Amino acid sequence: MTLKSVVTTLLGKLTQNPLQKNQEVVQPTPYELIGGEQGVRKLANRFYDIMQNDDSAKELLAIHPQPMLAIRQKFFEYLSGWLGGPALYESKYGHPRLRARHLPYYINSQMRDQWMYCMNLAMDDVIEHPELKQSLRDAFYQLASHMMNQEN
Repeated sequence: MTLKSVVTTLLGKLTQNPLQKNQEVVQPTPYELIGGEQGVRKLANRFYDIMQNDDSAKELLAIHPQPMLAIRQKFFEYLSGWLGGPALYESKYGHPRLRARHLPYYINSQMRDQWMYCMNLAMDDVIEHPELKQSLRDAFYQLASHMMNQEN
């Protein structure tokens, strides 16, 4: 199941009164539901704050270049488009090619789980809608699992 299909189903449940434009129903995107640019930036920064300060993610932190100002910005730009907002990452860097970009790093289930640990805590802090949070957890888990390039 893709993020788009998960979110489309979820948005139908979340929005009792979708916006209508010329008889066309316009559903808000996850980007909008999280709070637009400010909410997505907060999610990206909270994710990296947790990674940098929680010993449960120390192996994950070790594979990230320091300082992390540039990577925080790139992650925000990626999430912006991935969540249905402006395609900031793509406009600057082209297609994300996430798996290819992560191939040089040793990513196994432990790294995926540490990444998910940070993202789940960040979502708990930033996202209010329980259904949206769960749908994003599922989609992020699929994405993080796809980045794995080692058995263990």
